[in-house]
Amino acid sequence: MREENDRTPAATTCRTGRCSRCEQLPVDEPRAGDLYCWFPAPHLAGKVAAVFRRFGIRGRATVADGVVYHLAEQACESISEALEQALSQIERDDTRALLRPTGVAPVPDDLARVEPLSRLIMRVRSGWLLGVLAEERLVAHFQPIVHASEPERVYGHEALLRGETADGDLISPGRLFETARGAGLLFQLDLAARRAAIAGAAKHGLRGALFVNFAPTAIYDPASCLRTTVAAIDEVGIARDQVVFEIVETERAHDPTHLRRILDYYRGAGFRVALDDVGSGYSSLNLIHLLRPDILKLDMELVRNVHADPYKARIAANLLDVANALGIDALAEGIETEEELRWVQEHGATYAQGYLIARPSASPCARATLARAYGTA
Repeated sequence: MREENDRTPAATTCRTGRCSRCEQLPVDEPRAGDLYCWFPAPHLAGKVAAVFRRFGIRGRATVADGVVYHLAEQACESISEALEQALSQIERDDTRALLRPTGVAPVPDDLARVEPLSRLIMRVRSGWLLGVLAEERLVAHFQPIVHASEPERVYGHEALLRGETADGDLISPGRLFETARGAGLLFQLDLAARRAAIAGAAKHGLRGALFVNFAPTAIYDPASCLRTTVAAIDEVGIARDQVVFEIVETERAHDPTHLRRILDYYRGAGFRVALDDVGSGYSSLNLIHLLRPDILKLDMELVRNVHADPYKARIAANLLDVANALGIDALAEGIETEEELRWVQEHGATYAQGYLIARPSASPCARATLARAYGTA
């Protein structure tokens, strides 16, 4: 339910086997100072110069036909926002940038730190996310997954990430992951999300299956990047066969071999795996035979009004037939109406999930009550 070219060197692994890329925050990177820019076209230099002039700042020429501007700490948020508005996404992506402490000239080692201006802007504006990660202000909410044939009987729960502000207000997962992806913090956030799911399940004594989301593009090497996740599960005493790792953002996973290595690692460790958003595009359909998941989750857009749309109905019915023929459990997500639930029941779905059954909540539920959930959907 939720790829990028990373700006940092390949992850290193310390003596404990932990992945430093996943577990370390970039606390030493400047978020103000001298901004060096190199432009792919002259008109972009003019656009950026116009933005800085609005703040009374003029640039000066620097090495390799670049321009350097001073980005003061008190104005960095406003200037970053103005740059984002003045330049298109592709213009921000193609402009190279480097932020150095004020008065400190670039050195050869800084070549590895040059990044797209779009990434730098997001990083400058991601201070709030660094605070959330550093202070561990992440929690899991739980949405029940029920047996389709007996919707009051809970099979398990999906752990869904929420952040918390310093005042205790909730931060949506969309905002968390959008900022993390743009600022190069996806590895750290994805690991923190897995840890929050495990800690929350342990805190509430969750029974049944625990579905834990993970983004394959946030994992370099399974043995290094996933070791702490497995250790956390074992430490809290959750049985491995109770945990289902759910692959999200399959449309961003361009390396099926890497994805298969991750799944082989999970399966070898005794976990099960689910493929999310099946039916949302060719990529997820093509991954079925490559990955051979234990559970298929039908995309919620495919399930929406499936009873009234013959095109959706034919596609969904075929996917359910394939799953049943291959011995794969099929989970229909996004169930919001009694008609949708009835249709997936009649067409062989194993499990169901959605607002008709229950919304995500801070604690798991022992039994679903459709009428109550339906009345508040």
